Amino acid sequence: MSQAVYLDYAATTPVDPRVVAAMTACLGPDANFGNPASRSHLYGWLAEEAVENARRQVADALNADSREIVWTSGATEANNLAIKGVLEQKGGGHIITSVTEHKAVLDPCAWLERKGLATVTWLTPGADGRIDPADVGAALRDDTVLVSIMHANNETGVINDIAAIGALCREHGALFHTDAAQSAGKLPLDVRALPVDLVSLCAHKIYGPKGVGALYVRRHPDIRVASQIHGGGHERNMRSGTLPTHQIVGLGEALALAMADRDAEQARLGALRDRLWDHLRALPGVHLNGGEAPRLAGHLNVAFEGVDGEMLLTALTEAAVSTGSACTSASLEPSYVLKAMGLSDALAQSALRFSVGRFTDEAGIDRAGEDVVGVVTRLRDAARSRA
Repeated sequence: MSQAVYLDYAATTPVDPRVVAAMTACLGPDANFGNPASRSHLYGWLAEEAVENARRQVADALNADSREIVWTSGATEANNLAIKGVLEQKGGGHIITSVTEHKAVLDPCAWLERKGLATVTWLTPGADGRIDPADVGAALRDDTVLVSIMHANNETGVINDIAAIGALCREHGALFHTDAAQSAGKLPLDVRALPVDLVSLCAHKIYGPKGVGALYVRRHPDIRVASQIHGGGHERNMRSGTLPTHQIVGLGEALALAMADRDAEQARLGALRDRLWDHLRALPGVHLNGGEAPRLAGHLNVAFEGVDGEMLLTALTEAAVSTGSACTSASLEPSYVLKAMGLSDALAQSALRFSVGRFTDEAGIDRAGEDVVGVVTRLRDAARSRA
């Protein structure tokens, strides 16, 4: 049996062979395996050079200064460092975030709230899944120290207006953090043009390795982040730990490759996504979650009336997709993101997330689309016969 078509790129991506080659050059006894913090010999110098080259690659993708890039183990750690680090440095205060953020933002905010270290305002999106900048403005208080709103949602792909939100924060004097794990390398993200102070990134959403990410921290006297991991004072005392040269090189190379043909690739992915939607929309009782809101080119979140999403997943043989975020895939509860958008339990439970990527082609889209349409039709027919 042929392997199912992979349509879960929002969960993770395969590592691009060009990234594998760059990483392999930092592994093994004849490779650049040294500790970047070893300043007394050539092995360490070469490793440090590779790390700093990758730092420049990430900085260039954001139009940032390389000194503004802090290495982390992924976007989850970057989010924790940004949120907890700012609140600790400020001595507590008020946070504004949304109920549709990734768990890597929701859980740190909830933890700070439980510990009495912060008060949190939880914003609800509109029916299209976007956070209204006016709601952010209305929630700002004298003691607001941080606003954290994601650039693009990991389940629906809808894009928030971070320029408008950031402008409100800048005017008010609050710091603005955005989780850009899904959008980096896909959407324009110029930190000199956008009023953002902290940006979280990770490698494995852009054909790099798992286990590495970065936090952009704008260089400004008022922006300081307290370290959450201690032990050596690495990364200008913001994140201790021996730097994994091969993974960092992988992130730098992955982001550089994504930026090199970003516009053309996003146009290609958008066409593939629309081709898949053409298959699915032919079915009755199908809903595009997020409607016509701006969304990432590779994302499609669809609810199928009268069909349980878990049963649909089990029955599909030609398409590898998900019901939502990989971090909550073990839960049988309907998506909290879709529920916050106003979907009923039944409709949220019937939703699937499709995400196309670099190695998706038209033949795969057609194969997967036909499979979904066929399975949904069979499941509905079976349900009617039992009724």
